[in-house]
Amino acid sequence: MPADGSQYEWVDSKYGWGLGSLTIDGKACVWNLPVETQTTDDRMMVKYRSGDIEIHVLRQWNKDGNLEESYLFVNTGTGNVDLQDIAINTPFNDNYPDAKTCYESRCNTHIWTGGNDAYVFCTRMSGKEGGLGLIMKEGAIEGYEINERSSQTGSSNFRGVIRLNPQNKKLQAGESYEIKWLILPAQDWDDFRTKAINNGLVMASADRYLLEVGEEITVTFKSNHSPLNGKLLLNGKEIADVSGKEISYKTEMKESGEKIFTLVYDGNKKTFVECLAVSNIDSLINRRSHFIAGRQQFYRPGDPRNGALIVYDNETDSLYVNGETGRKRSDCDEGRERVCMSILLARQYQRTKDEKLLTALNKYVTFVRRLQKPDYTTNSTIDLTGKNRGYNYPWVADFWFTMYETTGDKQYLKDGYGTLRALVRYFKHDFYCIGIPVRGYTLLKENGLTAEADTLLDDFKKMADVFYKNGPFYPSSEVNYEQSIIAPSVVHLLNIYLLTGDNKYLEGAEQQLPLLESFGGRQPSYHLNDIAIRHWDGYWFGKYQVWGDTYPHYWSALSGVAYRLYAKATGKQKYAERALNIFRNNLCLFTEDGRGSCSFIYPNKVDGRKAHFYDPFANDQDWAIVYWLQYGTDFK
Repeated sequence: MPADGSQYEWVDSKYGWGLGSLTIDGKACVWNLPVETQTTDDRMMVKYRSGDIEIHVLRQWNKDGNLEESYLFVNTGTGNVDLQDIAINTPFNDNYPDAKTCYESRCNTHIWTGGNDAYVFCTRMSGKEGGLGLIMKEGAIEGYEINERSSQTGSSNFRGVIRLNPQNKKLQAGESYEIKWLILPAQDWDDFRTKAINNGLVMASADRYLLEVGEEITVTFKSNHSPLNGKLLLNGKEIADVSGKEISYKTEMKESGEKIFTLVYDGNKKTFVECLAVSNIDSLINRRSHFIAGRQQFYRPGDPRNGALIVYDNETDSLYVNGETGRKRSDCDEGRERVCMSILLARQYQRTKDEKLLTALNKYVTFVRRLQKPDYTTNSTIDLTGKNRGYNYPWVADFWFTMYETTGDKQYLKDGYGTLRALVRYFKHDFYCIGIPVRGYTLLKENGLTAEADTLLDDFKKMADVFYKNGPFYPSSEVNYEQSIIAPSVVHLLNIYLLTGDNKYLEGAEQQLPLLESFGGRQPSYHLNDIAIRHWDGYWFGKYQVWGDTYPHYWSALSGVAYRLYAKATGKQKYAERALNIFRNNLCLFTEDGRGSCSFIYPNKVDGRKAHFYDPFANDQDWAIVYWLQYGTDFK
């Protein structure tokens, strides 16, 4: 991304590649004005000064034609200094003007701050071959931060200026500290992995990243240089002496919690794998369901919102009543995405026949009938003054169809049908809905509502025809371009292919699938592995309204739905395995006591604000469990 204001006025020269900032003995400093420059045909050295610290930035081409960059921090003073909060600008061109621009000239930037073996790999948003990698050669990267994410600058269509955070360092007088990385091209993830290993990087991985207590896990560290002699640690405790170019370690999870496998090698170098163990997935879902039914349902007789499933604030341990507990926010309306909680309760009732869940569901049915007008116009708020939002319709229709599957009451089939017809009435066939419940056609057909079923099938096919025709050039919606506009297109095309057998729809899905895959990385962490890049959901749905990368955010599970359906359509089992991995990783948004979090804000900082936390709002994250129950349990 050019740092000259030409692409975004707020990304100006202060964000030039390789410039940066740091804290020296508690004082914030920057390096941005050269005090010396030396250049030749294949080498450039630029010297900066900040207090007693000189920063020597060296760029040169190596024998393979790849670019080496080093940042040498030299203490030229007479006393010791403490360097902290180092941030080096790496403004990768990861932003979202419109679908066409993204397809032709933007990248998805996948970051792994894995210590001495950190890396970045940028994939083309088009999914085509040809990416850019950055791998560590000296020093360690222990995090990253994002700048320019306020509502006045980046907002929802700008991922932000990415800045890598090297390890903090104390320097004695005359001592230096070097950060060095190699920038190289790679065709795809497999090519990048091979090239990274061949250039000395230790690549870490696991056969799964979220697992149940009692399951086994294998972590692997692979290198192509001299044998890795060192120790393997689990949560800081030594568990094995290791040696070899490829180290694999298999163990059974004995207890729940985060599990960090750290390889310490060549003296004090470190890299790691991040995993999470839960006690039992079924128990986790059951506790979450009971938390919703017992603590997230609004109860106030006489209030039209009575029976709604609303936001819960885990910090105050209380319901967040929109407009009463805090300012009124559309992303905390009593309708909208929170319909997911009711679908979860219904699916869990189908599994357990727990009457407490059915009682909560019946209250919610009464609430939804007030949320909809008699003609099935579906609002976001009970006073019917909120936005007539296209996304609401398939979610409420999904709820009605799920209630039919739960109770056998055919009125719910008619409600689902009416809601989907209202969707078409208001938004025609060209709105990219999330979660179109195509199974409604089959349910209507099986129950003798043939005319209604045929009408829905015609609507579904017309939607698919639009998605097929548009291909990768999606219309902008609430966000200009995002994973959750590609995934619904792929999912719907696959659903219609599975329903009709028309190869056109499979071809359309396969054309768009690489764009969806480009959003997911392969970093060795349950937060990141194949989890789609998303970067605004913590602001719009979180308590603290922090912009920045959300790993995971539950809509990343949509990629899992697409991969699961693609596996069914083609028999390509690797996509089913990827789907399972995505569904499982999203379960980190739930705790053992049944609480949920709408997102995990992953960077170290966003606009200088400390991040890397689960947002306290249990808001809309239960779609992750809904998709697990619908698509994940049959190959658990």
